[in-house]
Amino acid sequence: VQLQASGGGLVQAGGSLRLSCAASSRTFRTSAMAWFRQAPGKEREFVAAIRWSGGSTSYADSVKGRFTISRDNAKNGAHLQMNSLKPEDTAVYYCAAGGNIIQSTIRVPSSYGYWGQGTQVTVSS
Repeated sequence: VQLQASGGGLVQAGGSLRLSCAASSRTFRTSAMAWFRQAPGKEREFVAAIRWSGGSTSYADSVKGRFTISRDNAKNGAHLQMNSLKPEDTAVYYCAAGGNIIQSTIRVPSSYGYWGQGTQVTVSS
């Protein structure tokens, strides 16, 4: 199964972008999907996650209230709506999916077995 991320781009501070992630297989089953990001010289960090069963969501404190993760059942994927973007949101954004992810590890990159190729988000000041 491959994950395809899209929707990145260049936007001014205060603007919005919507990232999308789609799985190549319609029969792929995952317990959670998430978005992570990695800025130059920094470690990959958790942004948001959504559990497939029940739809509960988790967010990093830095994006809470500005970003919204949602499921796309038709494409077996997820979206990340990013509003009020800040220059510090600039990074490569990766979508990830995995099975049997427990809540205590939903923010940990190693919990996810499937990763998209990344999409660049650049926010200018």
